[in-house]
Amino acid sequence: MTTTVRYLVMAMRRPGFDAAVIAPHRAFLEELRTRGLLDMAGGFADGSGGAYVLRNIESLAQAQAIVATDPLVLQGASDLTVRAWHVH
Repeated sequence: MTTTVRYLVMAMRRPGFDAAVIAPHRAFLEELRTRGLLDMAGGFADGSGGAYVLRNIESLAQAQAIVATDPLVLQGASDLTVRAWHVH
């Protein structure tokens, strides 16, 4: 069985979340998709946040550096956690 490393990014909304950050966040994700770095993304059904999966990333440190530029982080709207994920 082949194992591939992806990076799972969990984004949990902070109290006082401003929905105005959603459009810049989606543009950020679209840029990642265009660069071949985004595998999938979506919001949680309960509205508490969402997740996305990065691919073609060399290390956890690189994934964290990319996530640090997400408008959700830059505007302090959500808490983002990055996990290396072994996908089979």
